[in-house]
Amino acid sequence: MSRRVVITGMGAITPLGTGVDKFWKGICENRIGLSYIDTFDTEATGVKIGGFVRDLNEEDYYGVPGCFDKKEARRMDRFTKYAVVAAHEALTDAGTDFSDIDPYRAGVLVGSGIGGIDLTLSEHRKYLEKGPGRISPFYVPMMICNMAAGTISMKTGFRGANFDVTTACASGTHSIGEAFRKIKDGYLDVCIAGGTESTREEFTYGAFANMKALTKCQELEKASIPFDKDRSGFVLGEGSGILILEEYEHAKARGAKIYAELAGYGATCDGYHMTSPMPSGEAAGMGMSLAMQEAGLKPSEVDYINAHGTSTGLNDKYETAAIKLAFGADAKKVKISSTKSMIGHLLGAAGAVEAVVCAKTIKEGLIHPTVGLTQPDEECDLDYCMGGNIRQEVGAVLSNSLGFGGHNATICLKKVSD
Repeated sequence: MSRRVVITGMGAITPLGTGVDKFWKGICENRIGLSYIDTFDTEATGVKIGGFVRDLNEEDYYGVPGCFDKKEARRMDRFTKYAVVAAHEALTDAGTDFSDIDPYRAGVLVGSGIGGIDLTLSEHRKYLEKGPGRISPFYVPMMICNMAAGTISMKTGFRGANFDVTTACASGTHSIGEAFRKIKDGYLDVCIAGGTESTREEFTYGAFANMKALTKCQELEKASIPFDKDRSGFVLGEGSGILILEEYEHAKARGAKIYAELAGYGATCDGYHMTSPMPSGEAAGMGMSLAMQEAGLKPSEVDYINAHGTSTGLNDKYETAAIKLAFGADAKKVKISSTKSMIGHLLGAAGAVEAVVCAKTIKEGLIHPTVGLTQPDEECDLDYCMGGNIRQEVGAVLSNSLGFGGHNATICLKKVSD
């Protein structure tokens, strides 16, 4: 059995704003959603800039069906709250609660790279100061990465496949890809899929900084500049992206608004290094090729790639090499840009939020630039969309995510045709 899968609802919590409309408006305006860190003294780490969600007031969601009340909120980590709110928006956008579908054919696959790490740190401090008896009894169920998916299921009544994919920075894209396969192969009819992440603690910033992954640039406009020769590391961000994936015939029968078709998925592993991508780009390139193959597309038919584009020295040049392997002569023709230039790197949520961008890109016919890119690295010699927005018909896109451990995931979206 092979069925078509479409996107019929979306939700987003990002450094550019809460809600898809606000997020997309910021994207279209090429705004930098980064800000100066105010959650800890930055002197020790030297890292001054982060991508924070600034406009979400959780009290606005108290008592809202599908969200949480005040008591529940106290027992829910921030990364889970982000996912619940984004899922609520996505279901509202889809225009149905899917009560016509057998609940065991409705799933939730929401990934997170590190889960409740801030909570772990705060509870550990409590343990050191006051002993094990003062650790919260809710610590474990609040902290574990799968709790975002589990909580969404409790709120929606979806009882089908429900799990968390944790593959570092590829978690969100892998979750969407696996959900796609569940529907395509006939195991589910609808799935809430995406990723979520939140970290604001000095510990996490210090850990990433010590491995030379984070930029210490102090200018908001120059902190996250993927593919630029002056790039100096990524900006740590937070948020959530959620998609409603639905079997095409069901969506068509109910007259659903369809953003795009999810048509292909490639998953590979470098098998090379803990943090560095494979220099040749071979495995990541194969992931792109597999996604295009499943979607029935040639490289020449792909209009746009939303790159992983982290603004680190190794990722950007090795991802460029991967694109060249997958696209051959067409690599010079395809448009490429990095959403991380505006919102930073949302870790396990990155690919999911970028999937929202890809769906809107197809729907609106607008490709955003790599904001801040002015002087491309000599080894980054493709079209990374310098300058402003590009208005054109967009028929097919790829979205790449490359995670520590060598985990590669690519999804292919295309315009829906009968």
